[in-house]
Amino acid sequence: MKMDVLLGLQWGDEGKGKIVDVLAPEYEIVARFQGGPNAGHTLEFDGIKHVLHQIPSGIFRSQILNIIGNGVVLDPIILKKEIDGLGKFSIDYMKNLVISKKATIIIPTHKLLDAAYEQSKGDKKIGSTLKGIGPTYQDKIGRSALRVGDILSPEFQEKYTALVDKHKTILSFYNYPLDQLAEMETQFFDAIQFFQTLNLIDSEYEVNDALNENKRILAEGAQGSLLDVDFGSYPFVTSSSTMTAGACTGLGVSPSKIGEVFGIFKAYCTRVGSGPFPTELFDAVGDDMRKEGNEFGSTTGRPRRCGWLDLPALRYSIMINGVTQLFMMKADVLNIFDEIKVCTHYELPSGEKIDRLSFEITDTEVKPVYKTLRGWNCSLEDVRSYDDFPAELKEYVSYLEDELKVPIKLVSVGPDRVQTIMK
Repeated sequence: MKMDVLLGLQWGDEGKGKIVDVLAPEYEIVARFQGGPNAGHTLEFDGIKHVLHQIPSGIFRSQILNIIGNGVVLDPIILKKEIDGLGKFSIDYMKNLVISKKATIIIPTHKLLDAAYEQSKGDKKIGSTLKGIGPTYQDKIGRSALRVGDILSPEFQEKYTALVDKHKTILSFYNYPLDQLAEMETQFFDAIQFFQTLNLIDSEYEVNDALNENKRILAEGAQGSLLDVDFGSYPFVTSSSTMTAGACTGLGVSPSKIGEVFGIFKAYCTRVGSGPFPTELFDAVGDDMRKEGNEFGSTTGRPRRCGWLDLPALRYSIMINGVTQLFMMKADVLNIFDEIKVCTHYELPSGEKIDRLSFEITDTEVKPVYKTLRGWNCSLEDVRSYDDFPAELKEYVSYLEDELKVPIKLVSVGPDRVQTIMK
């Protein structure tokens, strides 16, 4: 058996949580492989909206084991709040949630460092969520981080104090105040006590044993491919590998064990924070798109930047991930437009037209070259079959399939589970 991977192909917020929830009945395990509480995966069913930040999106299916893998950075405080929030749904998290002992822990001073670093950048801010993600990954790469397994050690307090002392030295350089630290630490150690009661395991064995037993596993990514630390719009990226390769290192699975790669994209584009966004709209069309799509961050509440679909960027993500199936999300947001535009090329300042993402695109102002298609300008609220789609939406899907050379197998026309149309 091979592990399937589901990931975002844009700048995050593509709707991964909803699709994991929809696909979950076909799997026995859902495993999160990277990122941290800067990700917000939104699910909606039975008239209730749920936002998960660290727990895999299969948690609402009682028959599924949910694994938080070693590639994730975990905030114990937020994890406790998430688990407490699941209580009203009678979810047995002790049965269907396990956590890798090799996952890295976010401690209070990581959040202070995040704020200090961002503040020091002035008008060149990255747009960090200030959740401590970047500094935690820095410590991981620098081999000084604390991992989940450490909380079971008698020397945990000693290890914690040594790391905090290191952080305090850095914070003093930035003249960043420590007024909040005592209160943050009280919450942190309360959460650690709870954390110690959870199922903490060597998850790489769990995953590989399951594959050897022919169990079906879905690896769930966070953020999006264009935020990948290597292949995204650096430095305006996240701190982890958000692509298929990250599923291997974030769960301990061989590349030969990867099966289907499900690539999720919106029928348009959004981005939170700073960084290049060639198709961004600064006019009433962009405002209407934001309002219609309720494009505000599920983690931060920040308004998302909105723009038309970007084919060069999408092709790039498909290529580096080895995408085998495409899922198009939020097609209903385009219901209000008579015309829909798609970026096919970028025009450089020299006048040259290109259809690739180059290293220079972060620092070079490019002009999008558009193709205009007919909009459907009608509601999709009650549509439950691909055959019932308006002709213009079918044309949009067919055009994208021709351009991207990968089949679009699913189209989402609303936030609820039932508004997910298989093609």
